[in-house]
Amino acid sequence: MTAAARLAPLLHQLFAGRPPVRLRAWDGSETGPAHAPTVVLRNRRALRRLLWQPGELGLADAYICGDLDVEGDLGTSLRTVWTAAREDRLTPPRLTVADRARMVSTLAALGALGPRPPAPAGGARLRGVPHSRSRDRQAIAHHYDLSNDFYARLLDPSMAYSCGYWRGHPEDRAYGVADAQRDKLELICRKLALRPGMRLLDVGCGWGSLSLYAAQEYKAQVTAVTLSAEQARHVRAEVEHRGLTEWVDVQLCHYRDIRGGWYEAVTSIEMGEHVGDEEYPRFASLLHGMLRPHGRLLLQQMSRGSHVPAGGPFIETYIAPDMHMRPVGQTVGMLESAGLEVRSVEALREHYVRTVAAWLATLEREWADFAALVGERTCRVWRLYLTGAALAFEQRRMGVDQILAVRPGDAGGSGMEPTPADWYRAGER
Repeated sequence: MTAAARLAPLLHQLFAGRPPVRLRAWDGSETGPAHAPTVVLRNRRALRRLLWQPGELGLADAYICGDLDVEGDLGTSLRTVWTAAREDRLTPPRLTVADRARMVSTLAALGALGPRPPAPAGGARLRGVPHSRSRDRQAIAHHYDLSNDFYARLLDPSMAYSCGYWRGHPEDRAYGVADAQRDKLELICRKLALRPGMRLLDVGCGWGSLSLYAAQEYKAQVTAVTLSAEQARHVRAEVEHRGLTEWVDVQLCHYRDIRGGWYEAVTSIEMGEHVGDEEYPRFASLLHGMLRPHGRLLLQQMSRGSHVPAGGPFIETYIAPDMHMRPVGQTVGMLESAGLEVRSVEALREHYVRTVAAWLATLEREWADFAALVGERTCRVWRLYLTGAALAFEQRRMGVDQILAVRPGDAGGSGMEPTPADWYRAGER
């Protein structure tokens, strides 16, 4: 009997008789719907991984190690499976003791039983109290200190690692991710009504795209804060290279330890996801306290749907440990509770689909160079991560929003112009 023939009953049992995938086993045999995405089991170890670690993380480990693969475009296959799961309301079956015994018997017949395979290297191993300074530093280092060379190759020249603002038409090949990131930086500066000499605090500055742009284009006096040593090293080198030492001060510290205050503008671009639900009210209060009256806050932050669970084992293990996302309304509520007045919320969900697709296209196009830089398995982690992220934004399981808020004056006034169009014009150079 072929391996696929032995696995067919298990496949139908797991998907209530409606498997959304086709299986090809290591012996070349196949089972499942003819036109469904094909999952390739390269060896018996793929089954052993799933036996020891059922579910998302076991599948991810098998894919990262190359024990399991997907034929054709990974995004198309995942979209087909997730759509089928949603429309058919597929849920994992409740296996009885007898069911589990039959599964073990099948795996034994296939020669797939054995000791637990080692997990791929690269998973997060954080220590300490969640969202303590020490553990936050570990979490940030896990993701952002991978390699400045890796991110420089993956991202646009500004090294903006956040959602772009795509003003160009999707068919306009002359307009790319670098243009979208520049337009995002310009939009932020205009929303903040930056002018020469204004003091800007950039909390979680990344590789400095906004800090450098605000200083160079708007002559703002910028304090750039990051917890990543690699990012701080890069931003300081860029500040020196561009002759901006009088305009940009780079602080390598936890956001709780930021020195100074009384800024005219504060930004936090996709850093709030790392703060944590319990800590977020304190974070919002800190942002409020850093602003002078009538000072503006521009927060760009990812969100999740109200009925969508946050994170997942793969993301928490390999990409962003201790990351938290919540519905955007909850974030708005916390900002208002901290004393800030929210003036606008702009959803950029579709913009992230295009941004992530651009990063993924770069990864695929330059796969050999990335593999030489960080290894094949790390590249497979990032392929899985970027593919899944693009689909999550596309299918509205995740979103991203720009929230513009202000610290009201003592009499309650915002000090802002009457309409959004006036706000943006106020920031024109």
